[in-house]
Amino acid sequence: MAEILMIEDDLELAEILSEYLSDNGHKVSVVDEPYLGLSTLNTKHFDLVILDLTLPGLDGLELCKQIRKEHEIPIIISSARHDITDKVNALDNGADDYLPKPYDPQELLARIRSHLRRESLKQEKEDDIKKDFVVDDYGHQICFKGEALNLTTAEYDILKYLISKQGGAVSREEIIYNCESINEDTSNKSIDVIIGRIRAKIGENPKEPRYIHAIRGIGYKITL
Repeated sequence: MAEILMIEDDLELAEILSEYLSDNGHKVSVVDEPYLGLSTLNTKHFDLVILDLTLPGLDGLELCKQIRKEHEIPIIISSARHDITDKVNALDNGADDYLPKPYDPQELLARIRSHLRRESLKQEKEDDIKKDFVVDDYGHQICFKGEALNLTTAEYDILKYLISKQGGAVSREEIIYNCESINEDTSNKSIDVIIGRIRAKIGENPKEPRYIHAIRGIGYKITL
């Protein structure tokens, strides 16, 4: 469910759109004055703004500019103004989309879903950047603090497996069994050697480990 702020002075239209969006899983707050819209945005979290351009007291284009200065929220313009200049100015002033009235609520809903998907993907990428280790299965690569590690296949498989356990301790035997590139006849000592190479590549001192910890009598775990 998304929290949506609709700044619209046509209250009949606002009621129709709010009901439709609510029926499709979103929560809509409606304000009919631009300055009230600004204060509402500053006091509560919203995922998206639907903004009319023709508002009392402050033109919607100016309001759009002010919202964009203070918030990174998606803004969809919903306006009866069809002039290309208004569309260009709205997009230049920070709007993400422009929907000329009249329109079918289904189209508005589709555009909302599109912008929410983009925001979700953007957030996922930002979260990945914050992680010390990021696994790229498709590229068969692991990045450490934003830099790709130069790993052998065995090193990649072991490090990926440790990361997948989210801090859980794993035995050397478990590593051998679950990493395809590791031969079943591989000795525990060989696993220790590979772990040592991984530590070297992330610049870790095995005597004072920050990430890969040896668990006596068990094996290893990684702290993320």
